[in-house]
Amino acid sequence: MGPSLRHSVCHRSPSRISWPSATELVSKDLASASADYLAHLSVERGLSTNTLQAYARDLGRYVEWCAAHGLLWVAEVSLTELADFTADLTRGDDAHRPLGAPSVARTVVAIRGFYRFCTLEGWTPDDPTRSWKPPAIARRLPKALTYDEIERLIAAAGDQPEPRGMRDLALVEFLYGTGARIDEVVGLDVDDLDLVEKVVLVRGKGDRQRLLPVGGPALVAVSAYLQSGRPNVSKGTTPAVFLNLRGGRLSRQSAWAAVSQAAQRSEIGHAVSPHTLRHSFATHLVERGADVRVVQELLGHASVTTTQIYTKVTVDSLREVYVTAHPRALQA
Repeated sequence: MGPSLRHSVCHRSPSRISWPSATELVSKDLASASADYLAHLSVERGLSTNTLQAYARDLGRYVEWCAAHGLLWVAEVSLTELADFTADLTRGDDAHRPLGAPSVARTVVAIRGFYRFCTLEGWTPDDPTRSWKPPAIARRLPKALTYDEIERLIAAAGDQPEPRGMRDLALVEFLYGTGARIDEVVGLDVDDLDLVEKVVLVRGKGDRQRLLPVGGPALVAVSAYLQSGRPNVSKGTTPAVFLNLRGGRLSRQSAWAAVSQAAQRSEIGHAVSPHTLRHSFATHLVERGADVRVVQELLGHASVTTTQIYTKVTVDSLREVYVTAHPRALQA
């Protein structure tokens, strides 16, 4: 039997969701509830594999922590235990390294979603996470490459033996030319490309699809790779655009390594990842006057708030130039 459930359900406004009454509650252990929630995220919410794996890790650590503290049932956990769990995340233990604020915040978000699901399913009389807030995160501005650094990176990507050189050149040009996420790029199939209309269909988070324009240099590089580079490794068994040298779909890790190695050969002087190219794509668009709403659509952001960080980057750049160039900028 599960824990005894109290009949102390908070009263909420009729406009809010109507939670199950205490008499309708069903006992549920944390482990099976977590499995049900992950299945819900996969089947009904359609989250990506990487996102599901992150949720599974966070929930797995939470269920493990609860079990170690004698908490086995969904309805047993209170805000006090959640606060203790947060503290243990930041301290770490023999089996886990301490987590920084962003990782703790991600874990809190995962568990809050889990308890909303449990409350709606009638496994707990109230949601203990409603007043549980993730730690504040210092907002770090993205590091964008300069135009000169982009050109050096592109040149270094193609400066390799074929067919790798053609592939890596096409990969870097495509990442910077479209602003697509690395998962979206390595997931591309040949049929997703329309070289005549100069667009590509990508599948983003939650399997949401969007059409992206492809610029001239990226089109040239991808076309050359498809015609002369890819056939040299393709075994006709995969529809993927970007292939590894064995003929299989290029993995996320291998694509990341290709960009990083090109950056090292270009002697830019700092680390570069596929996400750096996405940041650079957005920053350069905003610097040249693109509307932030258009950039939001291109990046596939659900909220324009996420995209507005690039406006802040541009304002900071303008302020820096003003302070160093205007003769009266620093006079009090």
